[in-house]
Amino acid sequence: MKLIWLARDMSDISGISNKLVVVAITQDEARIWATGLEKGTHPERIYAPDDKGIHHHIRQAQHRGGHGNDPAEHGFFDVLAKELTQASEILLLGHGVGKANAMLRFTQYMERHNPVVAKKVIGAIDADLNALTENQILSKARDWFDWYHHEGSTISTTIR
Repeated sequence: MKLIWLARDMSDISGISNKLVVVAITQDEARIWATGLEKGTHPERIYAPDDKGIHHHIRQAQHRGGHGNDPAEHGFFDVLAKELTQASEILLLGHGVGKANAMLRFTQYMERHNPVVAKKVIGAIDADLNALTENQILSKARDWFDWYHHEGSTISTTIR
C-alpha cells in the first residue's frame, strides 16, 4: 500500500489544474478523480496514516485536554488540500454520522485552516461509499454535476 502523502511530491496528481474534481473521502483514504468522470476512470489515492499503534481509550477529562484529537488526521487533511489547490471546483462524497463522517471533518478543517480550498467545494454527497463501486461513485458525481450546471448553480441557498 503506497502512502501518497508521505512518499510523493505534493503536486503529483496529474491533470487537476482548473478541472472539476471528485473526492470520495473516508477515514482511511481519499480517492480523487481529476482526469474525467467517464466509466472506468481510476482515481488517485491518498491514504490516511495507520492508527493501529494508537491507544484509543480516553477518559473524558483527558479528551478535554486534547488527548482525543488525532494530529495525524490533520496532516492527512493538509496533504489532501494541497493536492486539491489547483482544482477549479470540488465535489465531495462521504458517509458516516457525526465524528464518523470524514467528509464533514475535512470540510470543517478546511474552512478553518485552508479557506481557499474550502471555497472550491461546490457540493457534498452523502453516500454509502463502502457499498458503491468506483463506477457507481462516478455515476453519482456525473448526475450531480449535470444537475448543478443546469439548475443548481442558480440556487443561492443550501439544499438538504
